[in-house]
Amino acid sequence: MKPHHLLVILFLSYTGWSHAEIYKRVDANGHVTYSSEPIKGSKKLILKPLSTTSGRGSQRSSTPEDFPKVDSQTQKNRDATRRIILQDELASEEELLAAARENLKSVEDNPEPLVGRDGVPFRNAAKQAEKLKAAQDLVSLHEQNIRALRTELSNLK
Repeated sequence: MKPHHLLVILFLSYTGWSHAEIYKRVDANGHVTYSSEPIKGSKKLILKPLSTTSGRGSQRSSTPEDFPKVDSQTQKNRDATRRIILQDELASEEELLAAARENLKSVEDNPEPLVGRDGVPFRNAAKQAEKLKAAQDLVSLHEQNIRALRTELSNLK
């Protein structure tokens, strides 16, 4: 016999041992005590076994019957308005992306020279890297916004 078959049989046989009797006692003050051992004046409870099947009653709709309905023309108008708004946002994001890319190119091409105390020009690499990172982050943000807007537009009916 395979080990997992033996384990299943052992588990199933053990579940029968877990049966216990329950006793209920109500004292003079009205306090209720439950016990697995018989107590003087207690009564044995006879409980029906719990159902192991899922009780699927009648299927309920996700919206109540008296919930207001929107006619198809109104919904189409709302969808058209939403499409126009999303297209306007997409156009403005594309303009902002173009401006951010120009700014990034400007930062890359024209590093800011600094003049030292002795009059000798030098470059501040840390400051340049910081400006470059900020410009790259701005470009990335606008690209992500454009992707999200295009996804929203493609999901419209």
